[in-house]
Amino acid sequence: MEPWNKSTVAEFIIVGFPTLYRYGPFLFTVLLLIYLLTITGNVLIFITIRLDSRLHTPMYFFVSVLSFIEIWYTAVTIPKMLINLLVPRKSISFNGCLLQTYFFHSLGASECYLLTVMAYDRYLAICHPLRYPAIMTTTMTTWLVASCGLCGFLCPITEVILISKLPFCGSNEIQHIFCDFPPLLSLACTDTSINVLVDFAINSFIILVTFVFIIVSYIKIIVAVMKIRTSVGRIKAFSTCVSHLAVVLVFFTCIVFMYVRLTKSYSLYYDRVLAVIYSVLTPIFNPIIYSLRNKEIIEAVKRRLCKGKIPYFS
Repeated sequence: MEPWNKSTVAEFIIVGFPTLYRYGPFLFTVLLLIYLLTITGNVLIFITIRLDSRLHTPMYFFVSVLSFIEIWYTAVTIPKMLINLLVPRKSISFNGCLLQTYFFHSLGASECYLLTVMAYDRYLAICHPLRYPAIMTTTMTTWLVASCGLCGFLCPITEVILISKLPFCGSNEIQHIFCDFPPLLSLACTDTSINVLVDFAINSFIILVTFVFIIVSYIKIIVAVMKIRTSVGRIKAFSTCVSHLAVVLVFFTCIVFMYVRLTKSYSLYYDRVLAVIYSVLTPIFNPIIYSLRNKEIIEAVKRRLCKGKIPYFS
């Protein structure tokens, strides 16, 4: 471990799980399999929705965008994790580390906003079905998705700028599986209370506000569903929301514990285990949940496979 300072820093060393590196080839195979399944599943959902005219509704449009985000969300971290499982020197450049952190949080924030929009879409469809077609138009859905991306990519800029100005004069070993704000702050050799406060404020706004909005939407949805007289009607109405709610609970539970806190870090092992869940496992849940629980997507995939070719889509 070599001492260094900000003026000479060239790279960080990503420590990951050092006790598990003796199983590097095995872990590489498992992680590669998960990554390929994640990419394949999300690409399949995205292409199926875009090619099947029966799925050209606001709800499935948002699902396709979610799959698109997940493809890039995993691409930011997992390829580097795969390389680190095989090479002895698990390094990443200073600028590369900041870029990885920025894109990881940008895509994560975009996903938070998109999940909120999806909850709003279900709220309108179930609680205001007569007004739904007039409100959730093609223009509106496009504008909502663009807003999610714009807000998501703007949010982490302040955090990245602040952390890029910190002096690093001690260890350059990141006690994490990829570059992220908490482990980087723990390496700075100066007071980082401002950074921690800014991170807390931004993350609280992104995560807690969106999560509360989603929960309120679903409370209203549940109230509306319970007023439906027939049990068949209730099941049909709520079945469209179960998949989305499952994704929300898994995703938000992890990131709330990881990022909404006023400390640099908790247990290093705790942080890394959480990181595995929300950066590796959660993205693969989305195609599984949306494909296995959604008959329309399953039927659309079967139609594509049976035809054996991709029709022209305009």
